[in-house]
Amino acid sequence: MVRLYGLLYSRVLSRVDAERAHVLGTRALALAARLPRPKADPALRVNALGLTFDSPLGVAAGLDKHATAFEGLGNLGFGFVEVGTITAVAQPGNPRPRVWRLTEDRALMNAMGFPNPGAQAVAPMLARRSGRGIVAINVGKSKVAPLEDAAADYQASAKLLAPHADFVVINVSSPNTSGLRDLQTIEHLRELLAAVRAEAAGRPVLVKLAPDLTDEQLDQLADFAVEAKLDGLIATNTTISRAGLHAPAEVLANPGGVSGAPLKQRSLEVLKRLRARVGDQVLLVSVGGVETADDVLTRIRAGATLVQGYTGFVYGGPLWARRINRELAAAVRAAGAATIQDLVGNEVGIRPGVAHAAPAPDGARG
Repeated sequence: MVRLYGLLYSRVLSRVDAERAHVLGTRALALAARLPRPKADPALRVNALGLTFDSPLGVAAGLDKHATAFEGLGNLGFGFVEVGTITAVAQPGNPRPRVWRLTEDRALMNAMGFPNPGAQAVAPMLARRSGRGIVAINVGKSKVAPLEDAAADYQASAKLLAPHADFVVINVSSPNTSGLRDLQTIEHLRELLAAVRAEAAGRPVLVKLAPDLTDEQLDQLADFAVEAKLDGLIATNTTISRAGLHAPAEVLANPGGVSGAPLKQRSLEVLKRLRARVGDQVLLVSVGGVETADDVLTRIRAGATLVQGYTGFVYGGPLWARRINRELAAAVRAAGAATIQDLVGNEVGIRPGVAHAAPAPDGARG
């Protein structure tokens, strides 16, 4: 099946416009909602944010922008799905073309600009959830909202969407909405967090950070997260860096953020720095360049409780999550751990009291 998907991708999907392929894929995922949900492996169970996750591997925001595919994604083996980004005001996003495949780099580049039907349209779709699986909602600033009105804009989205989600993510780190990353200052975040918490109905609230922040900025945000008793940080969003990429210069000259393998090293560096600063006081979710089971284990051992994929799934195909889950479960048992949660923050990957451990499997490259 993996080889079959590889042929399908190289012969058919790669020849279709990247955004068109995304739309077709999302429609197919909606049909996957009819599939049976895979049986959860107890070795992968994670208790976090007051929730029980069947797997630590989830889907990052950006894949299900219209809240139509989250049920299908859960049936493919993902432990949770982050829907969005959703804004208070419906918007078409930036002009096309705005998605590019960087195949040689195992990456994607997008300048989407939060195209979505708006919080009012998405809320009833989330309200019809089957109750299976964990769903987060990622909220961002409407393009028409000035920065000084950002808190009210985020609050309007949270009011409509939070009651139908398991947790809420504040997106202040996309490079594709003008001025959005300016909201990563402590002053702005304090206001945003208060506004979203007021409508979150007690649900956990997390903040998603950019990989392009300086170490000093990361330290300040980590300290704020502890002081504000933030439920979690997600690291990281896409990068504006073009360093080391092999795509043609005319493609790389376009605006937008890069996801996938080129982000792997920086995402891990940010995770380790945040973990060193917050310890276990703030839950960490790692995303960026996750392609294999070994990538997931590396993030967990570095301090992430949950891990997300997006580009790895696009290149890896529909069985990607199940394959990673299978290899993760084998690695957990080889390490002598009861569950994968025992390995969080344990760089060696061995539970205390266990004298030996076998190496984790390499996993199949996405």
